[in-house]
Amino acid sequence: MKIKLITIITLMITSLGVSQNPIFTSVFTADPSPHVWPNDPNTLWVYTSHDEPGSNNHYGMTGYHAFSTTDLVNWTDHGRILHLENVAWAESHAWAMDATYYRGQYYLVYCMKEAGIGLFRTGVARSDTPEGPFTDLGYVKGVEFGQDPAIFIDDDGTPYLYWGHDRKCFAAELNKDLMSIKLETYIELTPQLTHVFEGPWVHKKDEKYYLTYPGLTPRRWPEKMFYAVADKPLGPYKFKGVFIDDFEGQSGTNHGGTVTYKGKDIMFYHSAWLSGGLSETRSAMADYLEYDTQGNILPIVPTKTGLGNAKRTKTTLKLEAENGFAAGGKLYNVIVDTWIKGYSGKGYVTNFDNPYDHVSMLAQVAKPAKYRFKVRYASPDGESNHDILINSHKYSAFKFPQSDTFREIDFGIVDLKAGDNLIRVFKKDWKPSKGELAIDYIKLEQVFEDEK
Repeated sequence: MKIKLITIITLMITSLGVSQNPIFTSVFTADPSPHVWPNDPNTLWVYTSHDEPGSNNHYGMTGYHAFSTTDLVNWTDHGRILHLENVAWAESHAWAMDATYYRGQYYLVYCMKEAGIGLFRTGVARSDTPEGPFTDLGYVKGVEFGQDPAIFIDDDGTPYLYWGHDRKCFAAELNKDLMSIKLETYIELTPQLTHVFEGPWVHKKDEKYYLTYPGLTPRRWPEKMFYAVADKPLGPYKFKGVFIDDFEGQSGTNHGGTVTYKGKDIMFYHSAWLSGGLSETRSAMADYLEYDTQGNILPIVPTKTGLGNAKRTKTTLKLEAENGFAAGGKLYNVIVDTWIKGYSGKGYVTNFDNPYDHVSMLAQVAKPAKYRFKVRYASPDGESNHDILINSHKYSAFKFPQSDTFREIDFGIVDLKAGDNLIRVFKKDWKPSKGELAIDYIKLEQVFEDEK
């Protein structure tokens, strides 16, 4: 039986080349949190935790990513948006997260273990852009062992927090600053949620509140996805049943959320398909979520076709130069400026005056692979010559032709290793450049075998 299962998983993985599932094949992702923000209904955002390649435990989870798309086929990975090293109060375990748009800004609610205590806390981070990076604000007061948080903003603007761990689930209304709960609203939902284990998520449809969650039956791994329904955000909830049962290649855990995008409901969750069945290196999945006439969720049976488009999904890493340390990179003796108009993000990096002045950016990928390397730059005063290092490999000197405005230049194919790849653009000598180079962002586009 074990040999048969491994064979099935292997066959499944080898056929993923033209699939929609897993939704991202460039990087290991878990706990997907999908959203469409009210100021941009054409873009779907998915926020995920990140699994390290080759890991055999979840201790090494240290950061989060953001992805966006306008067509469900071509995705942009905006890189690392928050990391353990950016959170002063935390020591480990960057597990599941959620995101929200609230009172004009974007928030990430996430869980990490508090330094010196080892207790899970629900952290809150904020950004003025959906792609981050996010700045930590501290953790939510009144929440004990705040693992696997989810935030739900009701139609009247009231924020609610849900969290759960080890066969328990809790909820409360948040105060308007999102940094504490209203203690009088705190409730344990565990008795209402049969088989609940962790990872609650709430969405609203036809004036009903649906709480979906991973559960065990009883305490039998792997997790299935269950749901319950209520007339109010804090319940009481009525248990309805399982809607994602056991499936080939699933991870030991499951976790996810729902979103309505361009009129269709979608369920995001995770599996172990990309890693070939390794439960500690997971990959985000997506399937349409459907209901019967009574409002019951119809079962989802994961398939490689996923959202049904014949085209395979493709991910491009877009790394903003100005994000620096907050996104895993570094600005060394250079500055962020906004004088040249037309930049993306919050600015661009310039003033490469001295030898080895540089900007570095972090690209995280699941497996060794080739990527098409593009740079968006401007060099108003003339041609600029700079070197680029990818990890320890030095590519040939890169020439950036004179350009008054920002433009993309294609530097061909580069090799990335599994895990962290540090990409550094630097000035190599004392020779003055004719042009003052301005780096806006870099792009790394997936290249598949049949495209080489």
